Amino acid sequence: MQKNYETVFILTPVLSEAQMKDTVEKFKKLLLATGAEMVNEENWGLRKLAYPVQHKSTGFYNLFEFKANPDVIANIETEYRRDEAVLRFLTVSLDKHALAYNEKRKRGDFRKDKKENKEKEVAA
Repeated sequence: MQKNYETVFILTPVLSEAQMKDTVEKFKKLLLATGAEMVNEENWGLRKLAYPVQHKSTGFYNLFEFKANPDVIANIETEYRRDEAVLRFLTVSLDKHALAYNEKRKRGDFRKDKKENKEKEVAA
């Protein structure tokens, strides 16, 4: 039975743009080869880390949202550990509330609320 998962991984900032894209593509192909179904893929770009990791203060953030069998998670996390380009990773199982939140986030509903509230404040 397939479950919904979300994985975020941070790649080292010393990679070139092409190397970073190749690494992301490698993990995506690995997921697809194991029977996972990609739901969403986001590249958040180069961001500052909360604390230094391996003497690096920034990293390339990437997010995959996918459906897969639970045994796929062990495989992808093993590959994250083996790849020197990966600074950190986190994979979580999504429940119905997280799925609903992700749908709202993708539609931009949260930004609309803030925008409407600002417009109301300005009008008042």
